[in-house]
Amino acid sequence: MRAAVLYGAGDVRIESVPDARLIQPTDALVAVSRACICGSDLWPYNLMEPVETGRRMGHEAIGVVEAVGADVRTLKVGDVVVMPFAYSDGTCVFCHEGLHTSCIHGGFFGTAEVAGAQAEAVRVPQADGTLVVLPVGAEEALMPSLLTLSDVMGTGHHAAVTAKAGPGKRVAVVGDGAVGLCGVIAAKRLGAEQIIILGRHPDRIALAKEFGVTDVVSERGEEAVERVRELTGGSGVHSVLECVGTDQAMRTAIAIARPGGAVGRVGVPHYEAIPASEPAFYNNVTVSGGPAPVRAYIGELLPDVLKGRIEPGHVFDRVISLDEVPDGYRAMNERESIKVMVKP
Repeated sequence: MRAAVLYGAGDVRIESVPDARLIQPTDALVAVSRACICGSDLWPYNLMEPVETGRRMGHEAIGVVEAVGADVRTLKVGDVVVMPFAYSDGTCVFCHEGLHTSCIHGGFFGTAEVAGAQAEAVRVPQADGTLVVLPVGAEEALMPSLLTLSDVMGTGHHAAVTAKAGPGKRVAVVGDGAVGLCGVIAAKRLGAEQIIILGRHPDRIALAKEFGVTDVVSERGEEAVERVRELTGGSGVHSVLECVGTDQAMRTAIAIARPGGAVGRVGVPHYEAIPASEPAFYNNVTVSGGPAPVRAYIGELLPDVLKGRIEPGHVFDRVISLDEVPDGYRAMNERESIKVMVKP
């Protein structure tokens, strides 16, 4: 089969690799019908040191079950399923607490342990606890929005939940990528009164307004902080969704939170220690978040997608074939595209 393999910074290749197959009795084999490129994929795309064996990329997918292991009980061949970016058994103490990304028997797709989903097929460990059967056909128009449940919509929702967004709250979203845009959807869905997005790309800002943004801050650094305070009567916001992962983004997030506010960080951090810990301490700002347990959120978000109450699939602005994946990485890296969908 064919798959996207990253060999180092900027070096994505489409290669023939051994066919995905069942290894454990708890596995499922899924033929990928939709995958995508994630903003977090751009970090290794920019920074990974050259390697000889390569890394099979991709952690978001929808597909059709082709085979199941002997111990799989909730899935059958032919089921259309969504695959969260982390696999989990669904039975351990952390899964029962809704923290599937900390599953005792879990892990992540697109790693040395489990190959990625930017491919014609993917092996899914712990299939019963990981995959969610979708009540749709393989070619439904809802596929783009359903695909976001594998990562970006669930991650944006996690940022909003951990930032304690809710009715009457003032919310700021730091970052105008796909996760930040889905965070806007999540904040509005949870009842936020005011939603400010910190971003500067016109196409993304237009989509943010469609999703429910009330105010746009295009400045950065101290100017951004001052602008947010102007928009909030000088106090700052109750909830900050930090969807970037850089030192500057985190400093801004803490600076624009009002005393007693909360920051939900879902941008993969590229700093060793949380910056601005002293002002966060003295302002009683809660800093929470982490890898989103999207498996826990699918049941809550799926009905809204199916009924068209939310349409996170609009974050996809380019559809490509598997052969075009290297150019898809380039397009996202150069901000030509918000998020790229792959149809193997």
